[in-house]
Amino acid sequence: MASLKNINRTTGFTVEKQQLGSTFLAALCAVALLVPEFSKAAEWNVDPIRVELSQEQPTAAIIIRNESDQPSSIQIQAVVWSQLNGKDVYTPTRELLVAPPIATIPPQSDQVIRIALRQSAEGLSEQAYRINLQELPVQSAPGFSGLQVALRIGLPVFVQSKNGDAKPQMSWTVSRLSDNQLKIGMRNRGNAHVLISDLSLYAAGDVTPITGESASTYVLAGQEREWFLKTRASQRIDGSSLRLKASTDADTIDTELVLGRP
Repeated sequence: MASLKNINRTTGFTVEKQQLGSTFLAALCAVALLVPEFSKAAEWNVDPIRVELSQEQPTAAIIIRNESDQPSSIQIQAVVWSQLNGKDVYTPTRELLVAPPIATIPPQSDQVIRIALRQSAEGLSEQAYRINLQELPVQSAPGFSGLQVALRIGLPVFVQSKNGDAKPQMSWTVSRLSDNQLKIGMRNRGNAHVLISDLSLYAAGDVTPITGESASTYVLAGQEREWFLKTRASQRIDGSSLRLKASTDADTIDTELVLGRP
């Protein structure tokens, strides 16, 4: 069971702490210094943190454990997950059945969320969804004048294609934007997602990367993604060959790229 306090970055499962009614993540620490107090979000353990369905296995169960000493109410919603110009797009859907849609979990207790396909998998490409778990607001204690923080989790759900052999197919490019900035591009020409993490670029013959990024990024079937990475001002790139290394949930990438310009 994966704790939200110790999330493996290769899972690609998203966690957001939100101010009620608006996004609240990057400014959390700054806000904490400006207000007298704020109520903490729930502490959940979630298992599993990614779901895979198929025609042979059209149902799954997610177990959420409330680790806090207070009841925690959550709303569960299924959304279709697509990507446009490198950005995630979520659309409410009834293609997945989730039950219950709303639940209140007592302290130190578990809640089982069941997921089922409403229809058989169609087409030759993998279908992508997310299950959003949204913490519902609780009534503040009398005299509380701080800020309430709610937890939101997005769990990836992948439905295997009808023929069952969908795979990613990655095509990489690298180009120089300026003396100390490179652009890496990847197009997934396959019919299944790929999760990229620990991406690094090396000059020919070097063992120390000139730039890289450790954050995890999903690229869905037929989509593309760009990374804009800076190198050190003192780092010289001689020649036109670079080596790219990355980890994925499909395979390890170790390939040579020709440095070009956009």
